Amino acid sequence: MSWKRILTLAIAVALGAGAWRAGGWAGLALAASALVLWFLLYYTRLIQVMKRAADRPIGYVGSAVMLNAKLKPRQALLHVIALTQALGERLSPEGAEPEVYRWTDPGGSHVTAEFQGGKLSQWRLERPAAEPQPPAPEESPASATRAS
Repeated sequence: MSWKRILTLAIAVALGAGAWRAGGWAGLALAASALVLWFLLYYTRLIQVMKRAADRPIGYVGSAVMLNAKLKPRQALLHVIALTQALGERLSPEGAEPEVYRWTDPGGSHVTAEFQGGKLSQWRLERPAAEPQPPAPEESPASATRAS
């Protein structure tokens, strides 16, 4: 067990004990109601994010550059999916750590993100190589004098 889970359990026990001391069974019922409300709010958000993501192609994002600008270290995978409104294309094997996902935009740019324990650890933006443009035709001196 990680220290965060132990700390969470200790806080839950302390809140339960405080609720019991403050109001007995009524206090415990109020604390339990607050926990159920928090769970329902979280579950509703999870379902809304997944419904939006289900309507988009896997690994698609409107703008990889904007996604790159909005990403921050330690963001949860659910938060990144909410930003992109699409599930990422999985690049790592099932169950492997770190989990690697890619989101690509219509221009060919893509963001590859690594998640360690469900949290964003690093990401990189890759843009396609620019195609060389043909040189612009130069104006002849005769056409420049006609324009003036």
